[in-house]
Amino acid sequence: MTPDEYCQEKASASGSSFYYSFLFLPAERRRAITAVYAYCREVDDVVDEVSDPAAAEATLGWWRHEIDELFNRHPTHPVTRALEPFISADFGISHERLTAILNGMALDLRQNRMLDFPALQRYAHLVAGVVGEISATIFGYRDPATLQYAARLGLALQLINVIRDVGDDARRGRIYLPIDEMQRFDVKVSDVLAARYVDGFVPLMRFQAERARAVYREALSLLPTIDRKSQRAGLIMGAIYSTLLTEIERDNFQVLHQRIALTPLRKLWVAWRTWVSG
Repeated sequence: MTPDEYCQEKASASGSSFYYSFLFLPAERRRAITAVYAYCREVDDVVDEVSDPAAAEATLGWWRHEIDELFNRHPTHPVTRALEPFISADFGISHERLTAILNGMALDLRQNRMLDFPALQRYAHLVAGVVGEISATIFGYRDPATLQYAARLGLALQLINVIRDVGDDARRGRIYLPIDEMQRFDVKVSDVLAARYVDGFVPLMRFQAERARAVYREALSLLPTIDRKSQRAGLIMGAIYSTLLTEIERDNFQVLHQRIALTPLRKLWVAWRTWVSG
């Protein structure tokens, strides 16, 4: 299996919305973004699947060394070998950005609560905003303001992730909903961990959804017209996530005991429609 095939399998196996946004890209850009996505999956899986925190820390340490080796042109992992042809300013894949993503994953290991929204924003920038900046560069842009759009879109997608994954995260002992906002709506940590739909839960989640929508609209408003066509892959991601949020709202935020998702056919339809309409 070649490094590119490894990354392609990693991306397609996850069934992620990101995979569907790549389908319409030119081959070289698709290879680059698929390698970036595979990298994000690899390091995220360390946090989610390695039960021993010390072992997870050690694995993230190995990835830090591997990123150093990538920029020394001696990568050993299939993902970093797939990334190597694209480590240039033209693709936005820098040592600083790949390390920032690792720093976000390390935060997951060291804290399992977000005290307030600024804390969630800082975390989201590392694990999603930075990825948005890399993605926008791979897609291609002419106006530097497009990077501001991309970082904001990354935040919006991460906020929707938080809403979708409340139950899954709680089963791992993590809560990304800001604690001060939970207190405002009288939702206790123990309620979320026990998957109890207390009276304040739906209003709390509605508040989270309204903010995610607002950030998404803000991101779209920041995208310069000149780059709208080149950024269609990012717009596909946003459209799929926006559609997912609508489904979660329609199901009255019943996310503690289940993971609400769009079918592959629905994602493909949204992707195709967005690509054609721009």
